[in-house]
Amino acid sequence: MSKVTIIMTTYNGEKYVMEQVESILSSSYQDFELLIYDDGSKDATWSILEQQEKLYKGKIHVFQNERNLGVTHNFLQAICHSTAEYIMLCDQDDVWKPNKISHTLKKMQQMEEKYKKNLPIAVFTDATVVNQDLKVLHDSFFKASHLDPFQTDLSHLLMENKLIGCTVMINAALKTIIKEHKLPQLARFHDGWIALIAAAFGRIGYLEEATLLYRQHGQNVVGNVRFLAYLKNRITSIRRQKEALLAQQSQAGEFCALYKNILTKDNIHRISIFANLHKVNFITRKYQVIHFRYLKTGLIRNVGLMIIV
Repeated sequence: MSKVTIIMTTYNGEKYVMEQVESILSSSYQDFELLIYDDGSKDATWSILEQQEKLYKGKIHVFQNERNLGVTHNFLQAICHSTAEYIMLCDQDDVWKPNKISHTLKKMQQMEEKYKKNLPIAVFTDATVVNQDLKVLHDSFFKASHLDPFQTDLSHLLMENKLIGCTVMINAALKTIIKEHKLPQLARFHDGWIALIAAAFGRIGYLEEATLLYRQHGQNVVGNVRFLAYLKNRITSIRRQKEALLAQQSQAGEFCALYKNILTKDNIHRISIFANLHKVNFITRKYQVIHFRYLKTGLIRNVGLMIIV
């Protein structure tokens, strides 16, 4: 059994998946296995993956889902199947830097030494934003997005996820929580769900280093959004913002329901208040957002939040 399992999910990724696999195989740290879960691709992705499995027997293992699960469930189910000590998540269209595994693992082990190994821990990193041809658009995802990666307490994460899924490593203790409970139906994205687990039950570590080339192209499920584009989108889409806020609250409600037997009373209270924001009056909502610090990054985002909440 390898010390690190890398879980990649794919769907119609024939254009970039080979380059991603090759970048992982070129890592300086080699005690890993790569598990690839295809979600019913209609292009040549599956045949490419089968070829890679034959070329790298014992290193790469590929699986194809019987039905399309969507990216969130594909990742969460794959995590449940892993038996490794550490699990890394991987998209199909990025390029990993050679030291990504070793540096992320070092950060994880430092976290486990500082706290304790049986504590659920998630580690995430920065990323270099590139276009489809790998031309650098910005050296830092977080600086380009004007997001604060250090605001990873539970209250902030209920409102705004900070973890870039394709940079995340989790330990066995966090995987156990996912595996031993029913998988969510209302989780918006797998990385946001993992962030809530780590914040509620353990710790989150941020490695201030870009460990991959985060490719932006027209087929990304979720990608980097430049801050000015973010502002323009928010100004012109009040309805979508309100829908997204309701989706965050629904996710929180399900999180509380699934894990209520292991959550602390304080966290149950904090999560429940957030999940039920839409049920209280206008003034109470604003008070609760400020009092419990259900906030986003920066003044501009939070002014916008107070308008729609």
